[in-house]
Amino acid sequence: MTGFLEVAGQRLEVRRAGPPPDRAPSIVMLHEGLGCAAQWRDFPERLAAATGHGVVAYSRAGYGRSSPCALPRPLSYMQDEALDVLPALLEAVNFREGVLLGHSDGASIAAIYAGARRDPRLGGLVLMAPHFFTEDMAIAAIAETKTAYEQGDLRERLAKHHGDNVDCAFRGWNGAWLDPEFRRWDIRGYLPGIQVPLLVLQGEDDQYGTAAQIEAARAGCPGPVETVLLPDCRHSLHRDQPDLTLAEITGFLTRLGKS
Repeated sequence: MTGFLEVAGQRLEVRRAGPPPDRAPSIVMLHEGLGCAAQWRDFPERLAAATGHGVVAYSRAGYGRSSPCALPRPLSYMQDEALDVLPALLEAVNFREGVLLGHSDGASIAAIYAGARRDPRLGGLVLMAPHFFTEDMAIAAIAETKTAYEQGDLRERLAKHHGDNVDCAFRGWNGAWLDPEFRRWDIRGYLPGIQVPLLVLQGEDDQYGTAAQIEAARAGCPGPVETVLLPDCRHSLHRDQPDLTLAEITGFLTRLGKS
């Protein structure tokens, strides 16, 4: 089921699956830098069926069918989302208990939120291909996507999901990451504040990050950190290895429930 909510002065697209928050714990899904609620494909429904949790996925402003965003995005856009928008979103969807599940930029946003807020409703984090700091190989890969957007068919493919927001989605993300000042972006200072258990998943062939991101979580987070490198998998774990990704998340949530 997909609808809209007014959150922090923005009209956000919200997709739900499974039971409502007053009947079961919730999984709130935060998409990648070029993602949106629709681009999770059938993964929210599969998560709900496998875990018994309710699932909420939303499109950030400038993505999917949500309100457009102003460009250029500030280089603090992930911190801004985590500290200003996500708390209001959680209230709007009546989040009572559960986990945040983020992919790429969404994983970074989830980590910032958990490290800054100490939310007692939050029982854990699932971070898929998170970024805690910039890496040269990620910047190089993001530069390649700019060429694909301007000279190839990437804009057309993304427009199927983002519609009129396609330039907001791409330029907002790509412009921030390729700004020379973004090389200094680093959110490892939030990691000591994360008190809940973490599951960190990354593809062995991730083109946007190395295992140094996993090591940062292990070194910086005081609570339990489980890490998994998925074989034959690039950056989009839920598309490249959906069954393995689902199994790892389901197992983690089962262990959380027994702790």
